[in-house]
Amino acid sequence: MAGATNSLLVIDGLATTWAELETVRLPGNPPLAVLDDGHGRALRAVARHRRDGGELLIAAAGRVDAELRDGLLADGFHLVTPDGLVEPAGWRPEQPGRIWILTSGSTGRPKRVPHTLASLSTVGGDQPPRVWLCPYSPGTYAWWQVVTLSLNVPGQDVVTIDPARLDSWPEAAAAHGVTAVSGTPTFWRQTLFRSGDTLRDLPLAQITLGGEPVDQAILDRLAETLPGARISWIYASSEVGAAIAVHDGRAGFPVAWLDRVAAGRPTLSVEDGELVVSSPYAGDGLAGRVRTGDRVEISGDRVLIIGRLDSDEINVGGSKVSAGMVRDVLFTHPAVRWARVYGRNAPLVGRIVAADIVTDGTVGEAELARWASTRLSEYALPRRIRLLDEIPMKETLKSDV
Repeated sequence: MAGATNSLLVIDGLATTWAELETVRLPGNPPLAVLDDGHGRALRAVARHRRDGGELLIAAAGRVDAELRDGLLADGFHLVTPDGLVEPAGWRPEQPGRIWILTSGSTGRPKRVPHTLASLSTVGGDQPPRVWLCPYSPGTYAWWQVVTLSLNVPGQDVVTIDPARLDSWPEAAAAHGVTAVSGTPTFWRQTLFRSGDTLRDLPLAQITLGGEPVDQAILDRLAETLPGARISWIYASSEVGAAIAVHDGRAGFPVAWLDRVAAGRPTLSVEDGELVVSSPYAGDGLAGRVRTGDRVEISGDRVLIIGRLDSDEINVGGSKVSAGMVRDVLFTHPAVRWARVYGRNAPLVGRIVAADIVTDGTVGEAELARWASTRLSEYALPRRIRLLDEIPMKETLKSDV
């Protein structure tokens, strides 16, 4: 087997390597859907797939409801449950080397996107030695990015964190010498909100953000907390793969990258305010131009990713408001730790802007409303503000933004 077989893996506090990892044993090599509450069974399935090929889907058990479970069985996937039991399916011809990724389901029920280890392996070459913390749910595209980095690049060790103990990840990172962490903006906001002092003491050399729109406020707060770390943000999806990587500490990507054609690199375009990507890392059968459904705006020399086209626009009495734009303005308030902006039905104007906000406890609704009134148009002002005690975060490490 080629690859970084001696990279260290710490699973539930126990150290092993890819070479030593015990693999799932089944007669033959049927299509497998491995459901895991943690990471151990999922990583053993990856080791088996790299050795034997076959067809594989990995997902956190909590993401697979009865309907999806029945659908996998009907499609010929043998289910490996969290307790190690195998629920067999009917025979069908397998697709050797195929890895299936479940989408996040943010636009409906999760879909299956076909990949291979090659298409999921987007980082190569010489890399500084890192000990990565992997907080992502097993089987997500972001999870596979960390896993394939460890599989393919020497010196890239991985420490997984039990989803039930995610709040204590800084302590686990300190115990295992973690030097690099990848997470969503919501993940990082929650960490700063709950464990900012502990985070400040970690020897992190690399911080990566992805999975949600990345605004300047979170980049600046991370840079202030960990001034010695390189901060990167990645635009990736199950469909187009890892398409954008920015390391300059600024939100958005340079306008000069639009419509730039280079061998082996994604091509980025904007059509009718939507990001369009043609990527060599796209899922199988998704080559060519893919409309991402993400809304973008050009501001000066940057292209900013605002949010989803189908949920970003709020029509207030005929005036169009970008929920992402309002959210980013709220994020710049020094006391705001998280915000969600959305439309709410209202008489006369049809819809008004509303916001759920988590603060550091030093300001109230009236102060936030006054502050927003100096930075937003009248029709874009949040008319309903609800203060929350905690930052809501889904199993995917995302919030509804």
